[in-house]
Amino acid sequence: MGGGTRGCVWAGYVASPSALPREPRAFVACTFRGMELSNLRLSTPNLSLRELEQDDLAAVQGWATDPEVCRFMTWGPNTDDDTRAFLAFAATERRREPRVTFELGVEHEGRLVGAGGLRIRSASNHSGDLGYALRRDRWGLGWGTEVARALLRFGHEQLGLHRIWATCDVDNVASARVLEKIGMHLEGRMKHHMRRHGVWRDSFLYAWVDDG
Repeated sequence: MGGGTRGCVWAGYVASPSALPREPRAFVACTFRGMELSNLRLSTPNLSLRELEQDDLAAVQGWATDPEVCRFMTWGPNTDDDTRAFLAFAATERRREPRVTFELGVEHEGRLVGAGGLRIRSASNHSGDLGYALRRDRWGLGWGTEVARALLRFGHEQLGLHRIWATCDVDNVASARVLEKIGMHLEGRMKHHMRRHGVWRDSFLYAWVDDG
C-alpha cells in the first residue's frame, strides 16, 4: 500500500484487501456524520480532495513513475498496470459497505497533483492511519501539510476516530515535519519496519490522539 495494491500512491505502507478491517457496521455507520461517503470531497485553502477515477491514470503516473517521489515508498516507480490496479482497488473500496478505505486524488485548479488516503484500521478501537504523495514540482508549497491536516480532520470530526497515526522513513525529513505540523507526536522508531526496494528500512511512528 505485488498484486492489486502495489499501485498505491501515498505515504505509509501497503495493506492487501484481506488485511482491511472487518468491523461491525454499527460503529462505522454511526460515525459517518451526514457525509456522502461514496462521493467524498474535502477542501483546503488551496486544494480539493476528491474520489479517484479510472481515467486519472495519466495524471497519477505523473508522480507514481518519479523515482524521487517513490524514494521512501514501498511501491514504484509504477508501470501503467500497477497504477491501473491501484485505481481499481480504490474504486472497489469506494463501493464497500461499510467503507473503511478512502483513497482520494488531490486537485489544484482542476489538475490532479497528488493523492492522499485514510483507512480505518480498527473500528472497535476508533483508530486509523493516513498518508499522502504529491508531484515533485508541487513540493515545498505547504500542500502536503494541507492534505494531511484535511485527512486528520476528516478522520476525527467525520469518522469519529480517537487515534490517527502515520509512518515515515527515518530519512524522510520533509514528511516527518509535515506530521509534526498537523499535531502528531513521535511515538518511536520501528526497526526494519518496511522493506523498500530490497532494503530493510526503519520508520518513525507518529500519532495524534484525541485527549479531550
